[in-house]
Amino acid sequence: MTTQEFLTVLAEHQNKALLFEYAPNLLVGANYHITEVKHLTIDSVDCGAQTDAWKETIIQLWESPSELGKTEYMSAYKALAILKKVGTMRSYTLDAEVKFEYSNANFHTAQLFVNDYEIRNNNLLVKLAIQKTDCKAKELCGVPETETTTTQSSCTPGSGCC
Repeated sequence: MTTQEFLTVLAEHQNKALLFEYAPNLLVGANYHITEVKHLTIDSVDCGAQTDAWKETIIQLWESPSELGKTEYMSAYKALAILKKVGTMRSYTLDAEVKFEYSNANFHTAQLFVNDYEIRNNNLLVKLAIQKTDCKAKELCGVPETETTTTQSSCTPGSGCC
């Protein structure tokens, strides 16, 4: 989901409570705060020596220990107001993918992408998911698309990849 798409969803559902599902059936606590918004520019080189660049918006969610037991979630209206204020200070790249940085005592810190969202009663539920690492240069390096069990590496020393 792009940053613009996320802001539009918030605007369309301002009257709803904003919930985040960080893993199947596991919700970020109602005591969450938006503690940071990062505007990232990624400039990368993969194992096949190919360059790439893109932008991301990372929204950090943090559960306040002093508000444990809180049952009322932040509204989409309040989240949108926070994000609009950030946008006046640092412009968004609206076509950048939006991700959420989150952790708790049982879940390691991760940047999660928006897999989907749905309306449940008076809630806007944003479904987050992990994105597995991948080799972008599979074809160039001769790495098969499906996992195979071999004893020999597809990327041998001096092959120019891996």
